[in-house]
Amino acid sequence: MAQAISANRLELLQIADAVAREKSIDKAIVIEALEDAIQKAARSRYGAENEIRAQIDPKTGEIKLNRLQEVVETVENDATELSLEEARVRNPAAVIGDFLTEPLPPIDFGRIAAQTAKQVIVQKVRDAERDRQFDEYKDRVGEIIHGLVKRVEYGHVIVDMGRAEAIVRRDEQIPREAFRTGDRIRAYVFDVRREQRGPQIFLSRTHPQFMAKLFEQEVPEIYDGIIEIRSVARDPGSRAKIAVISNDGSIDPVGACVGMRGSRVQAVVNELQGEKIDIIQWSPDPATFIVNGLAPAEVVKVVLDEDAERIEVVVPDDQLSLAIGRRGQNVRLASQLSGWTIDILTEAEESERRQAEFAERSKLFEEALDVDEVIAQLLASEGFATVEEIAYVESEEVSDIEGFDEDTAAEIQARATEYLEKLNTELDNKRKELGVEDEVGDVPGITSAIMVSLGENDVKTVEDLAGCATDDLTGYYESVEGERRREPGFLDGHDVSPQEAEEIIMAARVKAGWITEEDLEAMRAEAEAAEAGEEGEEGEAEEVPAE
Repeated sequence: MAQAISANRLELLQIADAVAREKSIDKAIVIEALEDAIQKAARSRYGAENEIRAQIDPKTGEIKLNRLQEVVETVENDATELSLEEARVRNPAAVIGDFLTEPLPPIDFGRIAAQTAKQVIVQKVRDAERDRQFDEYKDRVGEIIHGLVKRVEYGHVIVDMGRAEAIVRRDEQIPREAFRTGDRIRAYVFDVRREQRGPQIFLSRTHPQFMAKLFEQEVPEIYDGIIEIRSVARDPGSRAKIAVISNDGSIDPVGACVGMRGSRVQAVVNELQGEKIDIIQWSPDPATFIVNGLAPAEVVKVVLDEDAERIEVVVPDDQLSLAIGRRGQNVRLASQLSGWTIDILTEAEESERRQAEFAERSKLFEEALDVDEVIAQLLASEGFATVEEIAYVESEEVSDIEGFDEDTAAEIQARATEYLEKLNTELDNKRKELGVEDEVGDVPGITSAIMVSLGENDVKTVEDLAGCATDDLTGYYESVEGERRREPGFLDGHDVSPQEAEEIIMAARVKAGWITEEDLEAMRAEAEAAEAGEEGEEGEAEEVPAE
């Protein structure tokens, strides 16, 4: 670089051109770096207090040095400022605030000045190279790249990608795979960050999308958009599940991904060090999709809780270990794939639980209605789950039970009503002890039992209830260290859905005067319109493949 500064004009441009080509950066940036270097060297020659500008003609390579001085009313620094009188001697049209330039003779660079200039140029070129690398790779997040292993440091693999370096951290490598210097490597770009030491490109071989992108490379139908990958779950190096759907009814998505004699899926398996891959047909129906996702285990029955996104799966006794998988792998991957929490029971366990629920209901009816065990069991076996159901159903539904008549039904319903009134009185007294105001009970959807639960959670006025969020009442799920955990709500055990909880809160806000009935109606209309719009879009999307 010392030669670059003292070279003749033509050589200067040739050097700038060579550096720009070598580092893959704009030639203008290199010339700008040379100008900065010359300015720094000129300041050390003419005095650091001077404001000096260097210009290099990009066509001829001619260097011009100028000293800048600002025209001011009162001169405080004569190196960088000039009075209006002095300025008008050089330029009669000068006004306050103008900058005048004064040509300086070219300088011969000494060893120190040349060294300083070299450092400036090297730094500028390095900064420009880093910017170029960041701009190039920030748009490649989500792609698979190829590279050569440059070195391995403490288990982290440094990859040479030609014009940049990247890193595959130890935790982003498939277990038990080992790389040596010079090995070829394929990996997924999952993050590019601009850091002090330059752009950091992070690669992964364990990311679920790495497998999805490998399938995209191996299956032309995925690349063309005929088959979509809806979700991926991986236990890197061991097992994976991938859910696919076809937008063309004539193409089997699972068969297309497997390929002739398994050639397509085998190519992905080989790249992933023998990771076993289950390819599953995606379904918009959660129950069907989860049953598919638990393959190869057979499923007898499913029970969904859509609000909590939880599903209970019943399997034959001999299929339990297969459904759960080694160390819970099969059910864990199916849960990740679907986003639902999956509970697995055997037929024997489900039967035991059903019997326990039946016994519990029978005991409740026996005590609450003061009837014998046979009658209590008859009510439970007819599907009655609560005393409220017995009290408020049509009398025919009770009298039609075998062995019952109208008088028996009337007596049982009377006892149920009496029990509920007594229970309600007790709850009302407890609610008053907790300090819950009477007005809370006027909010639609609020019962005495709910008022007690609210009081136990320090919700005692209509304003307190109006200030609640839906999650406060119904509870919510959050991921803690990769595990989906439920935080309890104030109304757990009251069978209140999120929609019902929202209605209660909005009604409390109307009663508290926070909003008007008109505001509430407008919000409901807006929500219904938005929902209708979404359904319309889904309908259009569903019609496309049929064409």
